[in-house]
Amino acid sequence: MFTNKTVLITGGTGSFGKKYVKTLLERYSPKKIIIFSRDELKQFEMQQDFNQPCMRYFIGDVRDKERLTQAMNGVDFVIHAAALKQVPAAEYNPMECIKTNIKGAENVISAALAHDVEKVIALSTDKAANPINLYGATKLVSDKLFVAANNISGGHKTTFSVVRYGNVVGSRGSVVPFFQKLIDEGKTELPVTHDEMTRFWITLQGGVDFVLKNFERMLGGEIFIPKIPSMRVIDLAKAMAPGLSIKIIGIRPGEKLHEIMCPADDSYHTYEYDDHFVIAPSIIFSSRSNDFTINAIHEKGKQVEAGFEYNSKNNSDFLSQEGLLSFNNLAEL
Repeated sequence: MFTNKTVLITGGTGSFGKKYVKTLLERYSPKKIIIFSRDELKQFEMQQDFNQPCMRYFIGDVRDKERLTQAMNGVDFVIHAAALKQVPAAEYNPMECIKTNIKGAENVISAALAHDVEKVIALSTDKAANPINLYGATKLVSDKLFVAANNISGGHKTTFSVVRYGNVVGSRGSVVPFFQKLIDEGKTELPVTHDEMTRFWITLQGGVDFVLKNFERMLGGEIFIPKIPSMRVIDLAKAMAPGLSIKIIGIRPGEKLHEIMCPADDSYHTYEYDDHFVIAPSIIFSSRSNDFTINAIHEKGKQVEAGFEYNSKNNSDFLSQEGLLSFNNLAEL
């Protein structure tokens, strides 16, 4: 699907972007891969690992519509991964988060439409479902913008979809490398915010593979959610450092005890497939059907029961301490 195609990744120097590029290069022969991001040092460092002839590195910010539009000239597929993602930082710097996560999403949509990009997938987060923090609220708005973009595209061929998943094992800023750093420093205890806290858990490769597959599945306007395991943060700490004590430090500003990916209020629009869920648009598309029971590769889904909620606490799939260590190994930590 991506052979001889041009792919642009916003925020492409992050953990996801690097793994996505590595996977594209291993499985396909893309015409061009464009890394669009604002940090010249991270781009320089990434070029040391990915300097194939198809690679392009564009300095730019998703807040800058003109630069983004320039970068999308001739692009076939876009993965929008750029975002301000740290929950406490967003609470203390709300306007900066809004500018990047909301205005940036609007700019990606406008630039994609301006150049008739074929398909756009925006990365979301479990924090966008029933959000209680600013980061989650901005990503919910972003999700709504990408869904509605399918209704404002007019005569353009561009379709937009969203992928939502939970915490990524070992990604930049996540808890695993934080715990490992403390262990390596010889600390005698690990800080855990709450002894009952749960999170969805996915490997970076699992997230990349899910996004790749959804470029094939997408009709446009749906939110894709993978079926993935949950874990207890305290179990992760115990698995990584069985000899260390645990210090409960309290929930941080804007943090949830458990995360949600399919809210109960969306159950009337939620469909279950073999390995994922789809939340269909609540708005009616003017140009095509709102039937999401069959996707573009003819997989069939069924509507979930009214009131169904997919959250990290009631998930039927929980990782044991041994399972968490296996996940860490899969994540190449």
